[in-house]
Amino acid sequence: QVQLVESGGGLVQTGGSLRLSCAASGSIFSINYMGWFRQALGKQREFVASITSGGTTNYPESVKGRFTISRDNAKNMMWLQMNSLKPEDTAVYYCYALNDRYSWGQGTQVTVSS
Repeated sequence: QVQLVESGGGLVQTGGSLRLSCAASGSIFSINYMGWFRQALGKQREFVASITSGGTTNYPESVKGRFTISRDNAKNMMWLQMNSLKPEDTAVYYCYALNDRYSWGQGTQVTVSS
């Protein structure tokens, strides 16, 4: 199905910002749910954000008010704007697309220094 590639990760200080990008190989018009998970060392994958094809978003309390997910179906792109970053946000971030199954990107590392 759709192939996904993340970019934009890096090293930032506490309180800093990063913008992650997710590029899809094909059309995402028909993909209802897209979003982001993250996985810290030694921990299971954690839900970060989702967005429907119509623009409805969902966030867990851990990132609500700090992270913003967006997508442009015409550009086959999705983004995650991360502000007020904390050391607890350090993880590999994976974008996904969901129809009848998940498609995953390869991940991009985000490190927040403390």
